[in-house]
Amino acid sequence: MMDLRALAMGLAFSVMWSSAFSTARVIVADAPPLWALTLRFALSGLLAIVAARLLGQSWHLAGGWRGPQARAVVIFGLCQNALYLGLNFVALQSIEASLASVIASSMPLIVAALGFLLFREKMGPLGIAGLAAGLAGVALIMGSRISGGTETFGVVLCVIAATALAVATLTVRGASGGSNLLMVVGLQMLVGAAALALAALLTEPLIVRWSWPLIAAFTYQIFVPGLAATVLWFALVRRVGAVRASTFHFLNPFFGVGIAAVLLGERIGPLDVVGVVVAATGILAVHLSRLHTAE
Repeated sequence: MMDLRALAMGLAFSVMWSSAFSTARVIVADAPPLWALTLRFALSGLLAIVAARLLGQSWHLAGGWRGPQARAVVIFGLCQNALYLGLNFVALQSIEASLASVIASSMPLIVAALGFLLFREKMGPLGIAGLAAGLAGVALIMGSRISGGTETFGVVLCVIAATALAVATLTVRGASGGSNLLMVVGLQMLVGAAALALAALLTEPLIVRWSWPLIAAFTYQIFVPGLAATVLWFALVRRVGAVRASTFHFLNPFFGVGIAAVLLGERIGPLDVVGVVVAATGILAVHLSRLHTAE
């Protein structure tokens, strides 16, 4: 059941997750996005693996190297770490962090839509209404930003990124980390680092303008969204279950836009406020519908 500790964990996770976009915007202002992510995942992955070994976690994955855990490592390493975050980092060179965070927040809506359309998963009237409202809220924000001069290319990259992560989530759902969670997370990060390194070699010159904001943002990304948020998320899932834990995603649009406004001074217009409220309400409705179905 949801208690005060679980509530605090969910709120902390949502803030950590949402802050990743604003700090990423700081990083890509002074460093090539794919190289920055390659280094972030390489360092985070190595730290996670070392910590896992110190805690006695095994290299051996459930089902062996061809089992569901190994498949989850590869698919999430490529789709979440390389495609999802790689495309978002590239997009953040040209679009605002608040917009990127709202589009990323639509991932649970895409999962619900694909599950309903492709796998005939049950969705009640509340879920269908929430799905429509959530997507409409995201579309409202995207439309207002594009009409205001935001580059369409960056928006398209963010949509592709969210869709890639949604597909990965549907593909490997149920393949949890089990007793060697930290090891699985570390291996996923190294898979992502390898894929991003190849893409960076082919597309980006390694030119960095060193600054204290860059160093601070990069360090923050490694330890907070990279490691702490991941561990906190799985701890929350173990405490209240995946469906209840996912309910906290409805807060991500609020925190994403708010942090970008405070940290980066990004403007929040009336349509943004309406879009965020509608999108967040839709996400909450979808998760409440899933919670009712699960029970």
